Amino acid sequence: MSNGDSLEKEIEARDPDVRLMLQVRDDVQGAFEVLVERYQHRLVGLMYHMIGRMEEAEDLTQDVFLRIYKARKGYRPRAKFSTWIFTIANNLAMNHLRGKGRNPALSLGVGGDSTGTLAAATPGGRLTSREGTPSAQMRQVELSDVVREALDELGDDQKIAVLLNKFEGMSYAEIGDVMGRSEAAVKSLLARARNELRGRLEPYLKTGQRAR
Repeated sequence: MSNGDSLEKEIEARDPDVRLMLQVRDDVQGAFEVLVERYQHRLVGLMYHMIGRMEEAEDLTQDVFLRIYKARKGYRPRAKFSTWIFTIANNLAMNHLRGKGRNPALSLGVGGDSTGTLAAATPGGRLTSREGTPSAQMRQVELSDVVREALDELGDDQKIAVLLNKFEGMSYAEIGDVMGRSEAAVKSLLARARNELRGRLEPYLKTGQRAR
């Protein structure tokens, strides 16, 4: 067995999504549908936070799955499946932003409730508790908007690094594989992004007043 074959077997053994993708490659009935179900909402969420429009996020997510399906016969696992699929997603998102001159015009409140995922981007990693009063609920929605606006002020590279780290739980090394950066570069990128987010969010968290 070659070193390449040995690596594939090792990755396959520890990553159930790789095993699923191999079934897609072998045209096992229903495998592709299961793969879509596992990753669709995660990809749409990532694309939405990168692009800012739900319709475009959904279209780009479809493009990711289309590329995967077209490339299935040549698939050979070299890394975790999530690294591969998010690399494709990152490249598509960046190309889309460059093609539009990077003017996402973030649409607040479009799509589903993103409060839970946005919580991960706050300096403390959490939002305020979910209270049942109307005033508490309104503050929760406003805080979600503030966090989303702060994310949108980040550079594209910083934003994708934060999303992959906080939303997907990827390590520095995994993010580096997705972005084509060294682990040290990703660590530096995330440190700068966190500092910027903290600087933008702390005034609101302290005063409850949005910056004008």
